[in-house]
Amino acid sequence: MTQHGVDAEEDDVPEWADRIKANVAGEVRRRRKEMGWSAQDLADQCERLGHPIPRNVIANMESGRRANLPLVDVMALAAALETYPVCLIFPVGYVERTQELPFQDLVPTWDALRRFTGDEEIPGHDPGLVADFEAHASLVQTALAALDEEERARFAVKTATSRAQQEEAERKRTKYAGEAISAKYKLRHLRRELREEGATPPHLPPALGDVDPPEADPNTTPEERL
Repeated sequence: MTQHGVDAEEDDVPEWADRIKANVAGEVRRRRKEMGWSAQDLADQCERLGHPIPRNVIANMESGRRANLPLVDVMALAAALETYPVCLIFPVGYVERTQELPFQDLVPTWDALRRFTGDEEIPGHDPGLVADFEAHASLVQTALAALDEEERARFAVKTATSRAQQEEAERKRTKYAGEAISAKYKLRHLRRELREEGATPPHLPPALGDVDPPEADPNTTPEERL
């Protein structure tokens, strides 16, 4: 197929959709062979995952005879091949250059992948809540690490054999306790902002169960909740 709007002598330039399908097909074939699987082996694995893709459909895709390639198939194929969907769409290291949208120039596949995943910001594009969720994950990690170090320091306080050791351990305990409180405070604030945006904050581990304020008892009066 040809790219719409190009000169007649460029009839061999594939359309954007064909190029993306070729990326996926080539990487599926490469990964399948790397794993020592036949097309039937891959079909069987997709069926085990709950999304059957018949062997002949896989064969037609790899040979370029398949007319369409649903996103759900890409997701199932990636899981079956133990990789990520984006690695099938943009096979970094195996396809040097690709297109991001129709009528656009070819770009390095690595650049296309980074923009697809949001690792490289595009001016004017809304990143959604990705940055907030990344900040949430970082704060959770910080809080858990601080709590763990605080517990170690608390044990060191109890087992210290000298006053100097005890004071040093207590200093560390106080330091890590402060870090945990700070991370929890920031988490509570971030989670409140996410709810105000109409979003559902990520799940918290049990050790951070006190981050969210307790839900108000509907049977109490506003005065009693204060």
